[in-house]
Amino acid sequence: MTTQNRNQKKPQPENRFQQIFRNSFFPGIFILIILYLVFTGINPPGNEISYSAFKNAVKEGRVSSLVISKNAIEGEVIDASGKRTRFTTVPIEDTQLIALLESKSVDYKGEYRNSGIMQFLFTWIPLFILLILFWGYIFRRLGGASEQVISFGKNKAKLYNESEEKMTFNEVAGVDEAKVEMMELVEFLKNPGKFQKLGGKLPKGVLLVGPPGTGKTLLAKATAGEANVPFLSLSGSDFVEMFVGVGAARVRDLFDRAQKKAPCIIFIDEIDAIGRHRGAGGLIGAHDEREQTLNQLLSEMDGFDARKGVIILAATNRPDVLDHALLRPGRFDRQIVVDAPDLKGRLAILKVHTRILRLGPNVDLDIIAQRTPGFVGADLANICNEAALLAARRNKDAIETPDLEDAIDRVLTGPEKRSRLINVHEKRIVAVHESGHALTALLLPNTDPVTRVSIIPRGYAALGYTLQTPKEDRYLITRSEILSRIKVMLGGRAAEDLVLNEISTGAQNDLQKATEFARSMVIEYGMTERLGLISVPDSDGGPFMSRKLYGGPSVSSETGREIEMEIKDILDRLYQETIETLRENKQKLEDLAEALLEKETLEKEELNRIIAKLDLPVSNGVAV
Repeated sequence: MTTQNRNQKKPQPENRFQQIFRNSFFPGIFILIILYLVFTGINPPGNEISYSAFKNAVKEGRVSSLVISKNAIEGEVIDASGKRTRFTTVPIEDTQLIALLESKSVDYKGEYRNSGIMQFLFTWIPLFILLILFWGYIFRRLGGASEQVISFGKNKAKLYNESEEKMTFNEVAGVDEAKVEMMELVEFLKNPGKFQKLGGKLPKGVLLVGPPGTGKTLLAKATAGEANVPFLSLSGSDFVEMFVGVGAARVRDLFDRAQKKAPCIIFIDEIDAIGRHRGAGGLIGAHDEREQTLNQLLSEMDGFDARKGVIILAATNRPDVLDHALLRPGRFDRQIVVDAPDLKGRLAILKVHTRILRLGPNVDLDIIAQRTPGFVGADLANICNEAALLAARRNKDAIETPDLEDAIDRVLTGPEKRSRLINVHEKRIVAVHESGHALTALLLPNTDPVTRVSIIPRGYAALGYTLQTPKEDRYLITRSEILSRIKVMLGGRAAEDLVLNEISTGAQNDLQKATEFARSMVIEYGMTERLGLISVPDSDGGPFMSRKLYGGPSVSSETGREIEMEIKDILDRLYQETIETLRENKQKLEDLAEALLEKETLEKEELNRIIAKLDLPVSNGVAV
């Protein structure tokens, strides 16, 4: 389930310190100018001369008037050319000055000035203004970091409200059942009285569970858009901080903010970041901060009033690691599975993604949907984008089916690397190897049809590949189908051994996959007679993501040895059967390898012609 990202990136709003700086910078400059004018008006500019030079000018009759204050004597002096120049000098105790001024008929007067106020204005006010400007500059350079320093306990939720571009259920495809469940939430928010009049209560929380890329976040946003209510979105990691108690404070602030904006939706993505089992990890005090955050979240979910219309949505792809207290009724009342889409869902998703693409008239999205089993919405979005880029690179006016098929191959196995130089001998080994895979898949029953065989290097280390596409979505697999799949994986190594009398390292990935299938048969599916109906999985058993938790064995050493022996016996037996199957068709295997060396890539039409020419006893055929 997916859609196009229609929200363009908007400029980030200024934080509080940036606003202070912007609002105070120009007024500060204005104040400095006013102070400069005031100060220069009080103390007019002039040449500072010595007291003796001042007295000599008075004696020579070149001074006509004076202003005498406690700290300065100011006036004008006339030079030889008659030009008047202002001067100032520092007074000293001189009892004869007044008599000298009167004898020379100098007009003088005294002036009282508050030197303490001037000292304060000159010293502290400019310093204070400079400090404001300096710290404003520092906080401006810090940007968002300054806000984080001051407001640790504030939540980091992004608010999407009615001013944002709406996202509706029309832009959501591939998960019809989950959409129906979310539509009921919309009805709760739009018309709560309809349900409350019968005594029912609004659900407090809804947990969206599914593999990565299936569109859980998109579904939550569409729910808020349909309900026309504010949408507070944040990730579980936004609560985590290095300071103790900050996560709990952010939880409290989030719920306070939501109550003020009710009705609204709180969406916590990747809630497993803070919602894991308490006490997990085994280290005392190692997870105290995370557990305090979880405890606060549990308390807030119990305390807030759902009648105000605040619903908590959360998403995770690890529901198995969440604390049981978080999943009980009264907190997350509902769990909605957002699973990978089926064939019909993939077709609907492709139609959503290709709305803005220019497709050729012969593009058949049904074929693309059939070729992408197990793909989620994010994968299909990537395919459509890669197809558009490939078509543009090839100077086409529209996207055609080969572009979409090449995009699928690019997503599955990586880009082609035609520039990689491979010598003739290695190229023949790859051709024989891939022909072994393809011929084994063609000869055996219960295998998926072969749609492409290539010896063109792709991706990180793939020197060739054989592509099989199932005819329909499958949810169960039988024992005989697993055995046939293992034989197809071993077909490459068997072909090398049979035709070249030598084996290479090219079967490394095949052996890993074959071993995993055999291991699952033994320890998970109970499909062997030696161990019988037991299940001893070596992973945490998560429904969407498996991850090994413990390094030590979960069974006794005797049982572990029995498991290893049974896996080896299965692989050895199937390998011998695969060699026998290919030996009976050795010449046809070599002919197929020669055709692959010549063409490098065999599509399904060419495979059909080669099969008809070789008269193979095909059990499964190729995709049509």
